[in-house]
Amino acid sequence: MLLKLLSLLILSFIALSSILFFFIACIIYALTAAFDKRRLWLHYFTCAWASLYLIIVPHWQVRRLGLQHIDKKQAYVIVSNHQSGLDILLSFALFVPFKWVSKIEMFKVPFVGWNMWLNQYIGLKRGDKHSIKNMLQQAEKHLKQGSSVYLFPEGSRSADGKLKPFKLGAFSLAKHAEVAILPIAIHGTAEALPKKSLQLTGHHPIYIQVLPAISAQQVAQMDEQSLASHTQQIIAKALTQTPST
Repeated sequence: MLLKLLSLLILSFIALSSILFFFIACIIYALTAAFDKRRLWLHYFTCAWASLYLIIVPHWQVRRLGLQHIDKKQAYVIVSNHQSGLDILLSFALFVPFKWVSKIEMFKVPFVGWNMWLNQYIGLKRGDKHSIKNMLQQAEKHLKQGSSVYLFPEGSRSADGKLKPFKLGAFSLAKHAEVAILPIAIHGTAEALPKKSLQLTGHHPIYIQVLPAISAQQVAQMDEQSLASHTQQIIAKALTQTPST
C-alpha cells in the first residue's frame, strides 16, 4: 500500500513538473536557437530534467560506471539494451550530447514529447521504409555535426530482461557515417520498473555502464551483421557480470 501511494505521488510530481520544465525548455530554445544549432543547451537541460526524477525516488540506487570511456568531443552511435522505460532517464543521466531515435508516437506525448521535438530528436515509424530512410539521413546529419545518436537496437523493451537480437539499423548507420560505436549495458531497471508498469517495486540497485568503444576502424572492417553480433556479445557479457568501477 505504501509503495502504491509513493508511486502515485511521484507520478503526480512528474506530470505536474513536466509542464513547468517544458516551459523552461521553451525559454531556453527561444534564447539559444539562433546560435546553438545542435541544441546543446536544451539537451543538457533535458538531461538535468530527467536526472531529477532519478534523484527523487529513494528506492533507486543509481550508479554511473565507465564514464572514462566517453569522449564528449567525439560523435558515436550509442547502443544499449532496453529493459524498462527507466532506461531513458538513465541514459540522460550520462550528460552526453546525443540525439534520440524514438518511435514517432513519443513526440505526441504532451510536454515531454514536445520537448523531444524542440531538441531535434529523431522520430521513427516502425516498419515504414520511408521513415527508416529518413531516420538514417537525419541521424547521419547529426553525427556529422558532432552529436552522437542513441538507439536501442533491440527495437523494443525486453519482456523478460533477456537481451533480444539486435536489428541492423544502428550498425548500418555507424558504417555509413564512419563513426565509432559506444556500447552501454543497463542493469537492474527491469526489476525497478517492469515493462508496462508505473509502480515502484522496492529497493533496487541500478547501473548504467559505459563500455569501451568499438573504434571507427573496427566498424569499417566488419559487415553489419558481424558488427551487430559482436556488439550484442559485448553487452551480453557485461550484463552477466556484477558491475564495477
